[in-house]
Amino acid sequence: MRERYRRPGRPVMPARGGPPTMAGRWSRLPERDLDPTRRAAALADLLLERHGVVTRGAVMAEGVTGGFAAVYPVLGALEERGAARRGYFVEGLGAAQFAVPGAVDRLRALADPDELSRRAGTAQVLAATDPANPYGAALGWPERVIDSGDGEATTRAGHRPGRKAGALVVLVGGDLVLYVERGGRTLLSFVDDPETLIAAGRGLGEAVRSGALGAMSVERADGEAVHASPLREALTAAGFRATPRGLRLRG
Repeated sequence: MRERYRRPGRPVMPARGGPPTMAGRWSRLPERDLDPTRRAAALADLLLERHGVVTRGAVMAEGVTGGFAAVYPVLGALEERGAARRGYFVEGLGAAQFAVPGAVDRLRALADPDELSRRAGTAQVLAATDPANPYGAALGWPERVIDSGDGEATTRAGHRPGRKAGALVVLVGGDLVLYVERGGRTLLSFVDDPETLIAAGRGLGEAVRSGALGAMSVERADGEAVHASPLREALTAAGFRATPRGLRLRG
């Protein structure tokens, strides 16, 4: 065993091969399973648990080695065992969709007209990387289209949203309404309906006041100063207060 050495004014620290006398929260990791079959089965179970409905886009967003082709045979085997279902559950996401039975039942419930009406004005604030956010994964990011003023729709220029750490999305009735860049200083909007924007602003404000996000200062929206943006009214209605640089809300 190697000796321990003391420096003047420094505590005695065990050498690399010394006894484990240091305090702290330590635990030994389990041995890594190298069996490819068990690893593939565990990955398929994880994807089903995380996404509910597994599509090609969802698998690609996860960065799975080998892509959808690598997990497709395992998902097919789970279907044969009755552990998963294969079908065309969500329109527009391709025919190769796999889901757990509970997810299918919830999708059917959401298709009920009364349930759709109840959730129409409900806002959800999610991390852009959250598996519950389908945009940028199962669904592509929508185009940001506005009325050019002469009766024609044009696509907004500027930076694009992405599944970035720290960024947020605000969904209303399942539709993407706002994209919040990391830090909250920049917003992108994807609808022009005032009521929908107000619902999204209210959801964002509630997330700030709950302490989930901390204070937020919005300075720019859709490439322009937030004071000159239509989002100003929606954020003000949600409790944001004007400052020289933008709109601010504290938790």
